[in-house]
This record gives sequence, structure tokens and C-alpha cells, in this order.
Amino acid sequence: MNLARRVIAESVGTAMLLAAVVGSGIMGERLAGGNLAVVLLANTAATGAALLALILAFSPISGAHFNPAVTLTDAWQGGLSWRDVPAYIIAQVVGAFSGVAIAHLMFGLPLFFASHHARSGWAQMFSEFVATFGLVAVIWGCVRSRPAMVPFAVAAYITAAYWFTASTSFANPAVTLARSASDTFAGIRPLDTPGFILAQLTGRWQRHCYFAG
Repeated sequence: MNLARRVIAESVGTAMLLAAVVGSGIMGERLAGGNLAVVLLANTAATGAALLALILAFSPISGAHFNPAVTLTDAWQGGLSWRDVPAYIIAQVVGAFSGVAIAHLMFGLPLFFASHHARSGWAQMFSEFVATFGLVAVIWGCVRSRPAMVPFAVAAYITAAYWFTASTSFANPAVTLARSASDTFAGIRPLDTPGFILAQLTGRWQRHCYFAG
């Protein structure tokens, strides 16, 4: 399939994913009456469901990465040409910011506004390492044994990781960057994004070191 179509699929899929992540966080905050557990539950359910639907829809076109960490691993494993990697990552980042803007517009908020949601400290960074390590391990474990189950496994893992990681499992550099432009429940301070992204890329690399081959 030609690169242009695959890149558009990555951008649109990532945009819809971020619209679900940010939009469900906003809706949850408005309806939960200050109960953060309920907000997180709503955010988790919407994200997991959207992720499953989007992977099923876009996987036949682009592989439904929606995540630079997944794209880099796929290229390292030989599933994606390295020359296509920059286009994929740019599409994912552009799509992620577009999704944030879409969510904000749906709820009558400014297009972008920097987050003040602090997510710092070694525990948060370690959580992102674990979240990304696990995500990539789940994807490639299923690809090798039961490829048809990848969408379900990924959605299940992210749904669970929202609750068992201190960071609520961003596990995605493009998502992390875009969520820094949303001062809502799903946001992250721009100051905290470099640590998250470094942990995510390290988690991806460590997964390759231990399980490649």
C-alpha cells in the first residue's frame, strides 16, 4: 500500500485516539462531581474501547501504530522500512495534536492551552518505562503467536495499565507531547514531557534487547 495512504491512516487514527483520551477526560470531570476515581474509570473505558476500534479499523492500512515507540520497534524488527519511519512519526505527532484540538473544540475550550497537571518524579518515569515495555512486549508476543488478537490484547493491556501504573500509562511519545497542550484531566505539564518520553523510548529499547530474535 502506498505511503501516502498509510501516513494519512496513522494521522487520522492517532487524532481519533487523542480525541477519545482527552474528550473522555473532560466529560468525566464534568459529570463525576469531583470524584477522581470515577473520572479515571470513564477515561480508561473510553480509551480502551476507542483503541480497540481504531486498531481494528486502521490495522489493514498502516498497521495502526499510532505510536512512535511502536513504529521504531516495527522498523527494528523489519516490518517497516526505515525510510518510512519519519513520515509515520510526523503523522502521529500531527494527528495527536489535531485530536487534542478536536476534543477541545467539542467541549468549547481553547484550541490548545498548556497543561498544569504535574506528573514528575522517579515513580512516574519508572511507570512509563514499565508501561511501554509491557505494551511493546504484548504487541510482538501476539504478532508471533496470534496476530488476529493484537487489537484486543493492546486494548486490554492499556485499559489495565491505566490502573496499575502511577502515570496512568501514556506509553506513547506522540500522545505525551500532545497532552501537554491540554490543561484537562488527561494533561501533563510540558516540563514533565521529556522525562516521560525518555522513559518510553528506554522501555521500547529494553524490550527489544531482551525479547528480540
